[in-house]
Amino acid sequence: MFDLETLIKTGGYLGLFAIIFAETGLLVGFFLPGDSLLFTAGILASQGYLNIAILLATFFAAAVLGDNTGYFIGHKFGKKLFRKEDSLLFHKEHLARAKNFYEKHGRKTIIIARFMPIIRTFSAVVAGIGDMPYLTFLTFDVVGGFLWAVGIPLLGYFLGNVIPDIDKFLLPIIALIIFFSVFPGLRAMLKTKEQREKILVILKSLSRKN
Repeated sequence: MFDLETLIKTGGYLGLFAIIFAETGLLVGFFLPGDSLLFTAGILASQGYLNIAILLATFFAAAVLGDNTGYFIGHKFGKKLFRKEDSLLFHKEHLARAKNFYEKHGRKTIIIARFMPIIRTFSAVVAGIGDMPYLTFLTFDVVGGFLWAVGIPLLGYFLGNVIPDIDKFLLPIIALIIFFSVFPGLRAMLKTKEQREKILVILKSLSRKN
């Protein structure tokens, strides 16, 4: 969906801040390319297009401020969100999935969810709904934000410095990042017989339409 290299070069630091903030803090940001964006920006920084120190500060600030925004949305409007009708950019199913994940993993969700698309968009909201003490949330959020928003760009920056012409391999690398990002969610979806049967029904319905 996204030409990441063009998006990063065009949007600059402000655009990158806005994307990461929206993905982590606003309920409509679940479709944005968080992991691959962080990694690609790190590679571009290794090639001199961006300053790595400014980039890491931008990503870290956006990730932490975004999650804090999500927490206060959940704390203030949480119960109303479960009564909200689905729309093009909001699905209660995503919120419920994050809630189930939070109930299973507790406070660790704030860290683990950073590396899981969709879950990371709603995990802070669910923490706010569940009235997690704010200082507890902030502690886990800062740790998770550092590992994700600083660690992934640094990995891209490092690989960009040690692998010649890494931009030639960017698409397959991004594909791998996306695969490993969505794999935990896919595994969870296929874990129970009920979920597998639902997916089969959907696939059969699609095949009939085609």
